[in-house]
Amino acid sequence: MSLDAPTVLATKPLLGVLQGDVPSVPPMWLMRQAGRYLPEYRALRADKGGFLELVYDSEAAAEVTLQPLRRFGFDGAILFSDILIVPYAMGQDLWFEAGEGPRLAPILAETDLGTLKPDFSRFEAVYETVRQVKAALDPSVTFLGFAGSPWTISTYMVAGQGSKDQGAARRLAYGDPARFGALIDTIVDATVTYLSGQIEAGVEAVQLFDSWAGSLAPLQFDRWVIQPNAAIVRKLKALHPTIPIIGFPKGAGAKLADYAAGTGVDAIGVDETVDPHWANRVLPQGLPVQGNLDPLALIAGGQAVEQAVDNIRAAFADRPHIMNLGHGILPDTPIAHVEALIACVRNGKHV
Repeated sequence: MSLDAPTVLATKPLLGVLQGDVPSVPPMWLMRQAGRYLPEYRALRADKGGFLELVYDSEAAAEVTLQPLRRFGFDGAILFSDILIVPYAMGQDLWFEAGEGPRLAPILAETDLGTLKPDFSRFEAVYETVRQVKAALDPSVTFLGFAGSPWTISTYMVAGQGSKDQGAARRLAYGDPARFGALIDTIVDATVTYLSGQIEAGVEAVQLFDSWAGSLAPLQFDRWVIQPNAAIVRKLKALHPTIPIIGFPKGAGAKLADYAAGTGVDAIGVDETVDPHWANRVLPQGLPVQGNLDPLALIAGGQAVEQAVDNIRAAFADRPHIMNLGHGILPDTPIAHVEALIACVRNGKHV
């Protein structure tokens, strides 16, 4: 970075932590902070008629990105988009079923991957969202871009939708690793293109979401989680060496330290199932950590949040730490509980 560390800490606390600062109060943002728990989001989405329509309306997507910043004053803004924009740009049909979520035309065992016709112009609306948010963002806020990690993206591409055990992708990975590896490599390259475009448009850090990392056996985890994410980090750093990369391998558990060492990420997201004291012991010294409040604790509020926050802060007291959830905020989260969380973290206020 062109700014020295003290200046970054003073002007952009979250970015400072990603560069190794340990402030007395951790900066914070929440995964899925722009979403259905906010009435202003629900109103805008209803007006646009659908999720994909909202993502591809850059002005509306920028507004959604900014909504939680206006309401809560978080230290980080997360781009409003969707991880499945990457397979969509790779040429796979994408649509959203009302009440059921995303659908892709599945890649079956006999599908020729060469029949996919990439159209990276489908990234352009997202880049325009980044530019609009960047122009409106408070200078103290760090702007985060993101993408899904290759394993998680592949599970949707192979099955055509989300699943409980990611069985279709796991079967293909075991049964035809060469073919599955070719799919993963294609996702890696598309993801680097996508994240590089976000960076060029104005994001200051990026996060790789591997939401289904926990479904893999150890050898498969190394092959389909660690190695592809390492390839993304390596290729993206060659293009943008100063941009921090946060890796979030949800469900990695005991494999968390291997992920941190093997991928080369600049910071690691920890999900709610991980003991933060254990994570602090096993992760590389000085590696920034993000997390790991249980989203259900936030719904409960009160002492559940206060005790969890105190425990997390105690665990990471001597390590660069970003306060966040262990996964995305849930739609039925009371806004008052988010406000109380912020007061608890920033001011030490307990009920």
